[in-house]
Amino acid sequence: MSKQYFKRHVLEKNKNNSKEKEKPNYNILSKNLKKIYPIGLPRTCSPLSLSSLSLTLSQNSTDSSLTDVSVPLDEKISLAIRLIAPAEKREVPVAKVVQQPIADPGDQEGLRRCNWITKSSDKVYVQFHDECWGVPVYDDNELFELLALSGMLMDFNWTEILKRRLLLRESFAGFDPNQVAKMEEKEIMDMASNKELNITESRVRCIVDNAKCITKVVREYGSFSSYIWEYVNYKPMINKFRYPRNVPLRSPKAEAISKDLLRRGFRFVGPVIVYSFMQATGMTIDHLVDCFRYRECVNLAERPWRHV
Repeated sequence: MSKQYFKRHVLEKNKNNSKEKEKPNYNILSKNLKKIYPIGLPRTCSPLSLSSLSLTLSQNSTDSSLTDVSVPLDEKISLAIRLIAPAEKREVPVAKVVQQPIADPGDQEGLRRCNWITKSSDKVYVQFHDECWGVPVYDDNELFELLALSGMLMDFNWTEILKRRLLLRESFAGFDPNQVAKMEEKEIMDMASNKELNITESRVRCIVDNAKCITKVVREYGSFSSYIWEYVNYKPMINKFRYPRNVPLRSPKAEAISKDLLRRGFRFVGPVIVYSFMQATGMTIDHLVDCFRYRECVNLAERPWRHV
């Protein structure tokens, strides 16, 4: 091989090596570029592709180095790789589970009731609480009925009494005092032997005797309603009890009414029975203040007296 040929070969080899050094290596970007262009990229990138990449990245970066023409190409490539590199794993904050408050036992159908109404309370008792208990009553027949039912609390609870309410109403002629006062011995014995009524002979006679006493009160006062409501100045007594333990079993007013009823010949009308009667007839509002019926009964109590 001649010296001239060898010299030309060395010059060409150095020239090729110089070109390879000038050619940027874009293979390092091919893997990461796919994260920006999911549809794929050609194996080689032109300066136009890098310009597009710089624009895309600069929109999400506050670093102006990508678009600065004075920054060397190698630095731009390095910065681009850092920006598209996988981000460090971050902990995703777990949403706090807010535990819902346990529903109050008395909160049936979304309504808060007095604490003695629970999930196990019979429907007839709940209905009585929601519709009757604490509602002012001025009709003589209704007052007589509630007085008779309250007297039965010595033997039964409200649920047991209310389940037989319609049957009792039918047996005692709608609790019309005039009709009940005229009941004869045979009728009394028939009711006492009625297993569905399940009341003793003495209880039947008590109701009949109280009916006779009411007729005497009516002759004196014009109505039993006028007589009984006079004790509270014809306006319900509004209490503001928060807890069941605050609700009394008797009151001075109940004791005064009981004493006068006994004087007039009424039976089974002790202070505790009378106070239960006052609660049932709305003479006293004893719904707990957070019960939904409290405000409703108070609104009724604040209306003008409309006795019969």
